[in-house]
Amino acid sequence: MGSLKSTLKLLAADAVYGHMLPNAYRKACAQYPLVKGRVVFVENNGSTLSENFDPISQRLEKHPEYSQEAVFLHETTAGLKGRLDNSKASMRALAEAEYIFLNDASQLVSCLPLRDGTRAFQLWHACGAFKKWGLSCVDLKYGADARMFKKHPYYANLSLVSVSSPDVSWAYQEAMGIADASTIKPLGVSRTDMFFNQGFLLQSKEKLARLFPAADGKQVILYAPTFRGRPATAATPHDLDIQLLKERFADTHVLIIKQHPFVKVAYPIPVECASFAYEVSGELSISELLVCADVCITDYSSIVFEYSLLDRPICFFATDLEDYRSWRDFYYDFEEMTPGPVFTTSEDVVNWVDATAHRFSNDRITEFRDKFMRACDGHSTDRICTEVFGSTLV
Repeated sequence: MGSLKSTLKLLAADAVYGHMLPNAYRKACAQYPLVKGRVVFVENNGSTLSENFDPISQRLEKHPEYSQEAVFLHETTAGLKGRLDNSKASMRALAEAEYIFLNDASQLVSCLPLRDGTRAFQLWHACGAFKKWGLSCVDLKYGADARMFKKHPYYANLSLVSVSSPDVSWAYQEAMGIADASTIKPLGVSRTDMFFNQGFLLQSKEKLARLFPAADGKQVILYAPTFRGRPATAATPHDLDIQLLKERFADTHVLIIKQHPFVKVAYPIPVECASFAYEVSGELSISELLVCADVCITDYSSIVFEYSLLDRPICFFATDLEDYRSWRDFYYDFEEMTPGPVFTTSEDVVNWVDATAHRFSNDRITEFRDKFMRACDGHSTDRICTEVFGSTLV
């Protein structure tokens, strides 16, 4: 049954990515000429530009020789028909584009016979190299079908893949199946520039205090786990004992919970903890929360890379590590790479949070940041724009 289902999915992909969408693109190219200076941002999910695209978009606004457009595919929410309709609706924009920016896997752009003069640039939505993805995990439970991945790739047609450090280039080459290693360049990750902007840090703290007055004047504990399962049915672990944290820190701290964007179900907070713990997934971005957090609790989330830029305490609450290894696995040994302790009980997390108030060494974080975030120094957008447009566009 599994083999039959896989074969049927491959046949459907052959029809869509092998014929329908490439033919629709050819028709659009015949109908609409390439527009010099046209920039198209492709968002797989969401209805607004992501933080990776924003800095570039803002610079383009100052230069009238460039025009820009955003394409929103809603891949995880629109259903199969909606996804296909959205892809077909994007054909004119993609046909007219001189520059196409991506921040995620794209079977759509990968299947197109891009016209002369059009180039695609992958900015990717995460830093470093933590949990496996793409071709790196085709043999794992999380992985895509290997036949599908190779016949209808997600990372073709790329002129550039910008990464956070030269040390992780190998992982992106493996995951994306990129033959030419020179395509991958450690120019940095555009959205990390904001972590070096004091105005952004101040505005984020003011926003948190405005939305959640209880946080004003208190230490902020951020709990930001990654999702479990597949994107369309993503869930969050609920093992952290919020009541225990409240008993220990209610007078001095607040707990802020940020779920992965794929998770649509609100995090369950005990009624008696309502004045201590707050679920803020729809109200503040993860970048805003990271700069507000005095300590961070995560598990296998790539936010560890951005948080390392801030030189603050982080721990890893990993109660299902072995299951996650068999499900998705990691590029590096988990316990060796993490720049903070790994815990499996809430009691240990609580004791660690208490201890960081009295002593904290950032030696492991500094070493981690130097390895995985070397190209993220506040000037990533400058380098990306120079590589793509020949100018920083300031």
